Amino acid sequence: MSASVVYALAFYAATAILVIGVVRKIVQYAKTPAPLKIPTMPAPVTQSGVVVRMASEIVLFNSLFKSSKWTWIFGWMFHFALLLALFRHLRYVIAPDSFLMPIIGFEMVQAFGKYASFAMLAGLAGLFARRIFVDRVRYISSPSDYLMLLLIMSIATTGMLMSFVDHTDIVMLKEFMLGLLIFNIQPLPTDLLLLVHLGLVISLMIIFPISKLLHAPGVFFSPTRNQVDNSRDKRHLAPWAAELEADRKAGE
Repeated sequence: MSASVVYALAFYAATAILVIGVVRKIVQYAKTPAPLKIPTMPAPVTQSGVVVRMASEIVLFNSLFKSSKWTWIFGWMFHFALLLALFRHLRYVIAPDSFLMPIIGFEMVQAFGKYASFAMLAGLAGLFARRIFVDRVRYISSPSDYLMLLLIMSIATTGMLMSFVDHTDIVMLKEFMLGLLIFNIQPLPTDLLLLVHLGLVISLMIIFPISKLLHAPGVFFSPTRNQVDNSRDKRHLAPWAAELEADRKAGE
């Protein structure tokens, strides 16, 4: 069996695990009751205020900025660089004549995204050092926390090496990726660095649904962030509690 077929099957399996796993966790988060009003103060008193608060958390890491400036710097640096890298990698799955090219600012992303790996590695190195040198963080860190950081650092390092040291056949790689979208397996470049990079990405896709990286969708379901501070104006009842209340009233 050729490397192209092996990696194609691995990508299909990893994608299925990633999508099914993440959707399953989102459904679980959505169904988890929040029996109490527990928004972190100062909390917004309107739904629009909650939207603004969530946006500031997701885009600016507002609470992290208030908690630890150094962690905020490294965390925001990593996440922003990761976003640039993801947009840059869209060139492998979008046809050159696609209408999406001007929408995502393809040329600008290519120019800046090429150097995103440097910022990503710097951010990850800072987060890794934090787990080693900050006592309270080291105390709650498990081996998987370190391994996850090392995995992402390895992905960034191998990607950076392919960009600046050992180039691969980009055209051939794009044909392979586009072929995966229509279930038409094309030859994959056999560069060792590329195969290692893709193998690490596949590993990350498989691990993602069972790792702490699920904080990405999980932040949207955090009751300390997504609740309105209106406990004095409106009684809060979780769905299961509302059913019990309805049954109690029906029995009176």
